[in-house]
Amino acid sequence: MRFSKFVAMSGGAALLALFAASPAVAQTSSAASYQANLQALNNSGASGTVTLSLNGSQATITEHTSGLAATFSGKPYPHVQHIHINAKGTCPAASADKNSDGVVSTTEGAPFYGPIGTTLSTSGPTAASAGTVLTIAPSGASYDYSRTITLDAATLASIKANTGVVVVHGLDPTTLSAKAQSEKSDLVPALPLAATSPALCGALVVMQTSAVPTGAAATGAGGTSHSAEAPFVIVGGALLAGALALLGFSRFGSKRLRVEN
Repeated sequence: MRFSKFVAMSGGAALLALFAASPAVAQTSSAASYQANLQALNNSGASGTVTLSLNGSQATITEHTSGLAATFSGKPYPHVQHIHINAKGTCPAASADKNSDGVVSTTEGAPFYGPIGTTLSTSGPTAASAGTVLTIAPSGASYDYSRTITLDAATLASIKANTGVVVVHGLDPTTLSAKAQSEKSDLVPALPLAATSPALCGALVVMQTSAVPTGAAATGAGGTSHSAEAPFVIVGGALLAGALALLGFSRFGSKRLRVEN
């Protein structure tokens, strides 16, 4: 009987060792990627896409926009843009226009997308305090933007909590109502309302292919994509097979001991 107990205990220890030696169960890449489809706000007629590749606190942002207001005072229109944080993680509907001027201002949209977390500037500072600096904003009716920056803790946490929203500001004043054209910016009173009101908005959502297991890749016939659970199923199957084999060995050892006795 001592031999049988030894075999059974050895099987349990081996099974625990098998779990410990399977890093694919718990370890995945620390990198993650997010995307946002930018939709028009305030009848801007614009569109765009954003991807954000995260590695620790380092974020590489790639963006393409088109259909924005082209010029401002005879020069390429500067479109300040930001990652807004810590609200509902959504974009406002037209009903958010509380003063009925036909424009959802940045302040009126804030309950949906929140305050500025990070400024997506072309160079220099990226803090919220740089949010209305026109000289470091991308400009023109369409642009391609790419920059790697360090995110602060609040922005990083908001993105991971699915409450990060990209907002691009700047409307063509000629498309606004007479009331809106006469109003000043709710952010920078020296500017017209159109200059800082949102033109594009999109919530950042995790890309489904961003989490890549560190273990060996699963293979198989058919499609080119695999479920994120596949590595766990494979490892789980291996663990189950190992457990059954150990259990069978334990029973065999116990039976053999009784026969020999």
